Amino acid sequence: MVLDPRVEVLVAAGAELGEGPSWDVRSGRLVWIDVPARQIFQTDVRTGVSDAIEVPLPIGAVASRAAGGFIAALEDGFWVVGTGPARQVARVPEARPGLRFNDGKCDPAGRFWAGTMAYDQSAEAGALYRLGPDGRATLVLDGVTLSNGLAWSADGLTMFFIDSPTQRIDAFAFSPSGGEISDRRPVVHIPPEAGVPDGMTIDVEGGLWVALWSGGAVHRYLDGHLDRVITLPVSQPTSCAFGGDTFDELFVTSASDGLSAEERAAQPLAGAVFRLRPGVRGLPPASYIGA
Repeated sequence: MVLDPRVEVLVAAGAELGEGPSWDVRSGRLVWIDVPARQIFQTDVRTGVSDAIEVPLPIGAVASRAAGGFIAALEDGFWVVGTGPARQVARVPEARPGLRFNDGKCDPAGRFWAGTMAYDQSAEAGALYRLGPDGRATLVLDGVTLSNGLAWSADGLTMFFIDSPTQRIDAFAFSPSGGEISDRRPVVHIPPEAGVPDGMTIDVEGGLWVALWSGGAVHRYLDGHLDRVITLPVSQPTSCAFGGDTFDELFVTSASDGLSAEERAAQPLAGAVFRLRPGVRGLPPASYIGA
């Protein structure tokens, strides 16, 4: 197998559903999850060695917490983990069997956002939530099918969001002070043959990097247009995040979930975490500022 020279295998993890990479500025490590394994991994990117934190429920997203440990979106709501026994911060009223949290991220002010989906991907069964510093979860957007990638512009005035089955990236006007969103509009349309848009991040030039599930690649969109494609040796990349000392490295998670025996044999790196050197820097992530 010949890899794109911009692509390096960081961890040959074989994750069933590797997801949610984020850079932990405090430790200088990459944080990512395996959803059904109920584990958060912290990887030293110099050695590829990972430590794991087990959580009590399936996990959809995680972010660093300013007061220590992590804020995590588990199956029924928001939890603090990594500072002793897991502690629930907020259970969302709409939580019910058959739903789980999926992707999530902190906005520039330190509020944590995460969305839900049905296990069977029923249409419009999910929602997008905002967890404030007071520990209150607010439903911001309902009628979501598969809540996925989130990103904010460098000036904090635009939020980007992916509901995967729409095959779009949508933008919202964003209020930095209160975290309200308005004026939803599509800014990128992704053809189905390119794959399903999954996790997303943004670079200092405003380029949106999107992992394409079933597309075997990460795409960069600039001003609404496809600007760059980096092909991966797996068909199911799930999400991406910038990290490293100067945020010039792009880390990509992937999944082996749902692959046949033949597909797994053809993709021995399915479920790995990759490091890309895309030639552009990302924005440092925010940490959750709640208790």
